[in-house]
Amino acid sequence: MDYKTIMCDVLVVGAGGAGCRAAIEAAKHNLDVIMLSKELLGKAHTAMAEGGYNVSLGNVDPDDNPETHFKDTIVGGNYLNNQKLAEILVNEAPQRVFDLEDMGAVFDRTPEGKIAQRPFGKQSWRRTAYASDRTGSEIMVTLTEAIRKTSVRVFDEVFATKLLVTNGTISGVCAVDLKYGDYLVFRAKSVVMATGGAGRIFKVTSNAQLDVGDGYGMAYEAGCEMIDMEMIQFHPTGMVKPESAKGRLVTEAVRGEGGILLNNKGERFMNRYYPEVMELAGRDQVARSIMTEVLEGRGSPDGGVYLSIAHLPKSIVEFRLESMIEQFEDAGIDIRDEPMQVSPTAHHFMGGIRIDETAATSIPGLFASGECTGGVHGGNRLGGNALADTQVFGAISGESAAKFAKNKKHLGVNREEINNEFERLEAMLNRKEGISPSDARGELTELMWEKVQIFRKEDDMQYAVKELRRIEKEVVPNIKVDVPVKRFNPGWHQAMEFVHMVTTARMVAETAVIRKGSRGAHYRIDADPADKGYYNIVIRKGKNGEMELQKENLLITKITPP
Repeated sequence: MDYKTIMCDVLVVGAGGAGCRAAIEAAKHNLDVIMLSKELLGKAHTAMAEGGYNVSLGNVDPDDNPETHFKDTIVGGNYLNNQKLAEILVNEAPQRVFDLEDMGAVFDRTPEGKIAQRPFGKQSWRRTAYASDRTGSEIMVTLTEAIRKTSVRVFDEVFATKLLVTNGTISGVCAVDLKYGDYLVFRAKSVVMATGGAGRIFKVTSNAQLDVGDGYGMAYEAGCEMIDMEMIQFHPTGMVKPESAKGRLVTEAVRGEGGILLNNKGERFMNRYYPEVMELAGRDQVARSIMTEVLEGRGSPDGGVYLSIAHLPKSIVEFRLESMIEQFEDAGIDIRDEPMQVSPTAHHFMGGIRIDETAATSIPGLFASGECTGGVHGGNRLGGNALADTQVFGAISGESAAKFAKNKKHLGVNREEINNEFERLEAMLNRKEGISPSDARGELTELMWEKVQIFRKEDDMQYAVKELRRIEKEVVPNIKVDVPVKRFNPGWHQAMEFVHMVTTARMVAETAVIRKGSRGAHYRIDADPADKGYYNIVIRKGKNGEMELQKENLLITKITPP
């Protein structure tokens, strides 16, 4: 099989907030750094993050500090966080936001000229720095411009399909140039995974099309330890209509600025569930409350509830929620006067690749950062902590990868393994009969949405596990691309992604079955009250290829679960 080999010192897989920050940091060490992007640079899902960046600056509420941010993060994560990682997050978030400002990011300001901060759910103080309601976009524009000022080589529209490991240490990746269909092998002394989440394994999601879990799948297959993959955050407010926009994010900033949730009786129903904090309860709590209203017949005509900001001054709405105004104008709704219909949408993976304080994985030379990792956020992520995570651990992973790569030689690679990978991809184009990737993905996403969603129960999850094992055995080997061409073939791209979607979905469902109690975003209507859930679930690929799951004790530094 013909392929091109490209050498570098540090390879960053993924070009979102974490990937860009990792590449910028690694490039400071005068190393040859390559960054792979499945999309054009700047189009990553980070740009869709709207609400803000959590950082305890105390600009609006002077009593805020990293210790309070840490406590909120642990309590909000239902005590499942790796507390060492959470401490790093809250302590380094301030410097990383100043780094963004130094690179050119513009955040909204207080009258005194300091970075403005707004309230977000489950937080003791107004902590969330923001750029109107387009904070992620502002950060991505800033990082993209910063990348262009470095020596980092960016490969746009290149999809990594397999991690290469030599004698237990990372040695590179197999990849495909999506524009031309060429096979590529990137040989590197260290690799950073920054591949984002996997919301697209669910039928309704706020995630970009590229967030299919390929990083999770590649890491697991390479032998990485994974952690808490059952912990999926369903953001409480996604668009309900039009159908083409279903699941699209309605930022928490709407509620942070004073938006209220109403049922079809006009009741502000959060008073029934969390009267002390109302709409600013945890995301998992608000999502379950909304679903309860819908299931009990108090929802909107299209299966959601209403979110209203009509009572707020139009000047505030227009200044702080300008992107939301534009988003709903496309649906024919003026949110300044009319309520929005919203319902939960698959949004964020709290679980992922297990890392330590240096962002190192269980494979030497392989580092990871951003949403593809697990442990920072525990059982539920606070809104605003994700963007902080990308910058804090993006920088750490880039620094660690650079230090690992220095003074090392490239390892050899297994040519037979590489040929087998590219032959697997080629076979999808050459099959005479088989299953189309769009049909296969439709079956998978429907299954996950119906059986492993917000309210979970044993029978549903066991059914999902059974079906996913069948799909892995019977469907994955028989994926067939209708148009057998390599140059920018979306059908082929979907087919390549599908194996990782199945692996990721299996990890989610298998761990969900193991966790018998309710904890964080994992909520069982048949929960065993004896299972308090104060443990992590670690996943490994066994020697014979089986998926091994093991409960492990929490890593606690300061706060002991009640």
